[in-house]
Amino acid sequence: MKEKHIDINENGASVRCRLLVEEDSRTHDRVVICTHGYGSSKDVSNITRFAEKYLSKHKADAVIAFDWPCHGQDARKKLELKDCMLYLTLVTDYAKNTLQAKTLFNYSVSFGGYLTLKYIAEIGNPFAKIALRAPGIRMHDLMLKNVKDTDLEKLEKGKEVMIGLDRKFKVDKSLFDELAASDVRKYEYFDWADSMIVIHGTADEMVPISDSEKFCEDNVIELVPVEGADHPFRNPKLMDTAIHTIVEFFSE
Repeated sequence: MKEKHIDINENGASVRCRLLVEEDSRTHDRVVICTHGYGSSKDVSNITRFAEKYLSKHKADAVIAFDWPCHGQDARKKLELKDCMLYLTLVTDYAKNTLQAKTLFNYSVSFGGYLTLKYIAEIGNPFAKIALRAPGIRMHDLMLKNVKDTDLEKLEKGKEVMIGLDRKFKVDKSLFDELAASDVRKYEYFDWADSMIVIHGTADEMVPISDSEKFCEDNVIELVPVEGADHPFRNPKLMDTAIHTIVEFFSE
């Protein structure tokens, strides 16, 4: 597997990407766009593992991963949902226009799963198939858990606060207002239900599997529970199970 780092510099943004391929080709008919979770980055090992497994089966395809705003190598210091939507648009356009992809797939995790659901409901769905692992269905509540009690008071007064895991970034009350307004539970996904799967660990303590169970039931989307898996799927065997399921789904 070969890896190339590219920057997409458009619309005042610089999106840091990894392009993973098996064959040297300037174009790829099928491209999988991978998006990471909160506090993670495009360089996370599960994306590399997925690319290895997927490209071993589909040698002419490409996998592209990118850093969300304020994550990984991204230069932004303040997290705003409009920037997240812009980044996904720019990467999608790059896959279609530069790589000349005729078919796009999306594999997204946690926060990335939420952003993908927001994107297809509010902007449009460019993806032939979507696989979500432990998506942040209740993203407003999940993000709020990362804010200290003392910082909640600052947010209410209109001030910016710092949140994040390894890397800290700024947020303000408008982010939480937007997350509440863009609650993906209020949208209907019936039109894409047959081209979506959700994979979720039964031992997830960060995002309870019950969130995905309710979401999938409401939208008639297939849910694949993985017994014993936690939120990041730290057990390599369980991660391989999830990746195998996604590769097979994209191969159907």
